[in-house]
Amino acid sequence: MLVLLSSSLLAGCAADYLNNYDTITLAAGDSQKANQLLQTVDPYNPASNNTKIEGDGARSVAVVQRYKVPPPPPPTTNMTVNVGPAGTSTQ
Repeated sequence: MLVLLSSSLLAGCAADYLNNYDTITLAAGDSQKANQLLQTVDPYNPASNNTKIEGDGARSVAVVQRYKVPPPPPPTTNMTVNVGPAGTSTQ
């Protein structure tokens, strides 16, 4: 009984010791990268200011209509295909 009690007390201390870290957060130590990003003049892509997006309106309408209206079913053929030995005729 004494061995179980002492082992449980030691296990409690070890668990508390494992929760102590050397840093405050996972991002600790990234101050140089953070300062570099703060001092960037224009971090955005220059092409992001382009509001005139080139495109063909008729082509876009046709694409939307293709999604709205289901395509017609494929034509049926009146063809019979036999697979396997059905007789003694071979060519």
